[in-house]
Amino acid sequence: MGIPDEKAPTCLIVVPCLNEAAHIAGLLTQFGAAAARLGARVVVADGGSTDGTRRIVADVASRDQQVVMLDNPKRIQSAAINLTVERYGDDYDYLIRVDAHGEYPDDYCDRLIEEAVATGADSVVVAMETRGFGVFQKATALAQNSRLGNGGAKHRHGGSCGEWTDHGHHALMRIQAFRAVGGYDESFTHNEDAELDHRLGVAGFRIWLTGKTFMTYYPRSSVSSLFRQYLGYGRGRARNLLKHHMVPKFRQMLPLAVFPLVAGTSLAFLHWFAIVPAFVWALACLGYGALMAIGQRNPYGMLAAFPAMVMHLAWSAGFWLQLLGLGNSERAER
Repeated sequence: MGIPDEKAPTCLIVVPCLNEAAHIAGLLTQFGAAAARLGARVVVADGGSTDGTRRIVADVASRDQQVVMLDNPKRIQSAAINLTVERYGDDYDYLIRVDAHGEYPDDYCDRLIEEAVATGADSVVVAMETRGFGVFQKATALAQNSRLGNGGAKHRHGGSCGEWTDHGHHALMRIQAFRAVGGYDESFTHNEDAELDHRLGVAGFRIWLTGKTFMTYYPRSSVSSLFRQYLGYGRGRARNLLKHHMVPKFRQMLPLAVFPLVAGTSLAFLHWFAIVPAFVWALACLGYGALMAIGQRNPYGMLAAFPAMVMHLAWSAGFWLQLLGLGNSERAER
């Protein structure tokens, strides 16, 4: 059931987009209906798509005045949202961020606004459920939904019924709060959400993790793309900690050891024991995967250990490369 029109705050639905021709039409149909129901506007901030996405959006916009396409010359998601708020934010109370590569319940926007009004939160974040198609993607999804792949982050496994938090997957934000802290830091291509959440918390704004709605995410379907993605996440996390002089959380410190352990195997020619720490890590991942296979009766449990190891290694490598000032900042696959 939607929110009565006379009580509904105004909202701006922002869709950062780049080459999403396979998904954008369905997404606009879904959120176009939500916009009509809530009196919202849908802005597709396109970073220069070349796969037909722009033609699809233009066609929808020609038939639906609530849908607008906005050029995003900087291409990245953080810039897309900043630009949209700069251009259209004066007319709305909230922004709702929609990732073009995800899936959402039909009442997603309704529930977010209801939670914001009920709690008085300045930001409402959601849990993210990962699903996959094909063997590798299904194994990756299982890993990302488990402690093996997410370290116990509540917004990654849906373990909350609703609580105040310091971070979560971005969904709704009060535009006044977003502007008060300066929006997203556009120098971040990864981890820009956690970086913004930190500034929100420092400024006294409150973040609510809702248990009343969620989003579905589809992970990378190849080893190389998954590695590049998590390499960027590691770099982004390191930049965040360096910028704000923060100490990593315990669940983040464990995977930090992975890259040094794996790199240490290169010393095996000096002594065989150099292999042992990395072997123990790999064995622990395989053991956790076996427990998932047995406990969940899921044949992908054992396979989930491999993408989990790819994520651990890439995240750790990205973190250390950024910390040591090696490589080209955090330019990696989003």
